[in-house]
Amino acid sequence: MIPKIDSDIGISVYTTKYPGCGGKIKVRNEDFKVFEVLSQKTLDSISQEGFAIYKLKKSGIDTNHALEIIFRKFGVHLKALGLKDSSAVTEQFVCSLGQNKSIPNYADGKISLERIGFLKKPLSAKDMIGNKFVITVTDPERDFSDFTEFDRIFNFYGYQRFGSKRPVTHLIGKALVQRRFDDAITLLLSFTSEYDSEENTKMRKFMSDQSNYSEALKILPHKMDLERIALQEMLKHKDPQKAFQKIPLSIRRLFVDAYQSFIFNLTLGKAFEYGEELFLPQEGDVCYGKNANLGKYEMDPNQQLAIPLVGHSYFKKTRFDLHISKILQDEQVNPKDFFFKEMQEISTEGGFRTVSILCTNFSTEKNTVNFTLQRGSFATMVMREIMKPTDPLKAGF
Repeated sequence: MIPKIDSDIGISVYTTKYPGCGGKIKVRNEDFKVFEVLSQKTLDSISQEGFAIYKLKKSGIDTNHALEIIFRKFGVHLKALGLKDSSAVTEQFVCSLGQNKSIPNYADGKISLERIGFLKKPLSAKDMIGNKFVITVTDPERDFSDFTEFDRIFNFYGYQRFGSKRPVTHLIGKALVQRRFDDAITLLLSFTSEYDSEENTKMRKFMSDQSNYSEALKILPHKMDLERIALQEMLKHKDPQKAFQKIPLSIRRLFVDAYQSFIFNLTLGKAFEYGEELFLPQEGDVCYGKNANLGKYEMDPNQQLAIPLVGHSYFKKTRFDLHISKILQDEQVNPKDFFFKEMQEISTEGGFRTVSILCTNFSTEKNTVNFTLQRGSFATMVMREIMKPTDPLKAGF
């Protein structure tokens, strides 16, 4: 039985036969630890001049807000390679965007920043191999040391991509792609979810009436910073497109990416149910090679099957176009819609994503599981197959 929250974000299948151990994750932040892994080549190139690189450790705060604290303290913008959850203990690498500009080491109750050297170029995605995870399951119903199917897990986009307790990011993204800017603002402000808190739901219902915008701005919780921006702009201009353009670029891109992710999740499920072979590439398939190079399948065991990500340059010539075209028809969306003349900075050309998760160094000890994932894969999707939770959000996902 697939939980409703899974269906809400396009996940329709399990791929392992394991019955599930149940239990909860993230009961404490210490139960979910994440460590970014940089390539050895990048580590060996750290020197004494160039762009400063730091190790950022945090707990109980997400990456964006941690970097915001650092900016307010030192007036310096730092770039992160990925966003890390607030309900976790995380260690990641960030860098300055200006040469030979460095800030002091810093620590408070939630974050610590330590400079480890300099690089000739700012950090980029290619410098990061993946993430190592150490995850503790609280009160499992059975021992999970016999879970061995870690090589048969789909590379679904996880709950975090869609907003977790308020799975709305892909809905906002769809509204943007369809140029329904009014609906996008309405969803941002007032979409309610059965999984969200009573306090948040009450606030969002209040914001569903535009006549309440002025009053809502006075009582809006501090954590609703995006909503504050939207309300201020709507009161000033009454133009939803202008209001969206005031939202930070990374967040605007996230909305469009979330809708792209939703289509990918749907595609994986449809292809699996159709009977496509998804763990072994076939002749003519597009694959990622050992060094993350994209190309046609060459009977190389190191290659991983990839599925297109829909964007304005969507590549139709794969066996998955049958499923993707049907999904786009049902969604009433065209690949060309992912190019925005109105906001070209949030356009996305698409690309490819591996079908299955490359999970290495997998081991278990008592109620704790350790593994390493390639960049962009979600640990929650591994834990979903191990735990098979009946209510993922109550189980800490």
